[in-house]
Amino acid sequence: MGLSLVAMQLDAGELSDFYESALGRAARRQICHRLKLFWPHCRGLRVLGYGFAPPYLKSWLTEAERVIAMMPPRTGVTAWPATRQLAVLGEEDALPFADAVFDRILVVHGLEGADAARVLLRQLWRVLAPEGRILLVTPNRASLWAQLEASPFACGRPFHRSELASLLTDTLFEPVQWDRALYLPPFAGRRMAGLGDGFERLGRRLFPGVAGVHLVEASKSLYGRAVRKTPAKAKAALRPAATLQS
Repeated sequence: MGLSLVAMQLDAGELSDFYESALGRAARRQICHRLKLFWPHCRGLRVLGYGFAPPYLKSWLTEAERVIAMMPPRTGVTAWPATRQLAVLGEEDALPFADAVFDRILVVHGLEGADAARVLLRQLWRVLAPEGRILLVTPNRASLWAQLEASPFACGRPFHRSELASLLTDTLFEPVQWDRALYLPPFAGRRMAGLGDGFERLGRRLFPGVAGVHLVEASKSLYGRAVRKTPAKAKAALRPAATLQS
């Protein structure tokens, strides 16, 4: 297993396979626990997941007014959930949504692989409602998860907290809350993955700086100049890579 700060982008099928593994299920559980502390309820809200967010959107499916998972072309699109199609394909520089349409935006496996992170964030700013919130889950540059090739969080650019804060303020977001998650080693086998809760408690207490991911919630600043909407580009639909069970 080699070391790499920038690895090949994983497609939707490979990410689905990871989250169906013992390690992937453990990672999802730890991150979801922290997400629910930010947004315990999304009742009646419109929720967008950008990047590869289906594993983390399940808890809001039954209560939100609308949930959409958008995936960039480099990832491809996967059929989700199993009972209906709520996943779509879209370009990061031309999201095919009206202005201010979403109350909550969750970004997972999205920002670190963006061709232009600032352009993506300005598009997300555009489609976020004035009182809405965005929540980013991004690789922590100081963690093993951001360096080992086998990790899905080693694809693209990892971040220090200060880099994320600057990127958000530069794109007219105001960071509101910060957290970390994923202290389980990225090379954990099935047996070690079962100890994920213990790793999480120990890591948060003794080694907070080496968590696998940063979580940051931000609000939309309305003091900057409004962003001109970019027309959505017509793209051929990609064949779903796999069916991810809800």
